[in-house]
Amino acid sequence: MKIHLHDMIFFGYHGVQPEERKLGQRFVVNFTLYTNPELDTRIRRLEDTVDYTKVYEIIRGILETKEYYLLENCANDINQTVMDAFPEILRVRVRIKKPSVPINGSLSSVEVEMERQRT
Repeated sequence: MKIHLHDMIFFGYHGVQPEERKLGQRFVVNFTLYTNPELDTRIRRLEDTVDYTKVYEIIRGILETKEYYLLENCANDINQTVMDAFPEILRVRVRIKKPSVPINGSLSSVEVEMERQRT
């Protein structure tokens, strides 16, 4: 099974430039988690699956309370924290989009995508 959390918007203080860490900005996050498809037919209650409201709260906590110079570090923390919290998750993928990029040129956004799989 896959569970997708689409277009979560958070305000955070992440970036290499001092202004980014001082003023903050919006970040758009998409997250997908994968569980064992063989167990899908057994899902009857919330306890039988991954509570995506808790996944959302983990991601929000990371984006809104921590500060990162690099989105790659943030993506690593999100993936690892969610996988640590839910042993039934086999694989995760996070995409973090930064709409306001301090680049001298025309660019609508930058996005980091990272996957992690349980070994």
